[in-house]
Amino acid sequence: MTQRFLRCSAVQDRTGLSRSTLYLRMAQGRFPSPIPLGSPNAVGWLEIEIDQWINGQVQAARGGIESDPELVQQDE
Repeated sequence: MTQRFLRCSAVQDRTGLSRSTLYLRMAQGRFPSPIPLGSPNAVGWLEIEIDQWINGQVQAARGGIESDPELVQQDE
């Protein structure tokens, strides 16, 4: 599996969180930390860690059960 870095704007788009909330949650240990990308101001988050965090949020919101599209009844 190829690992990919996401920059802050992409992380914000994926999570719906503001930049200040991302950094607050990182300080609280509730969000993955970024990885330095070679210069003092360039950091990125591993896409897989962000995906795992999102999945964890969904599971917590659904009482530990991730929503399964096959189990959702559809109006016909």
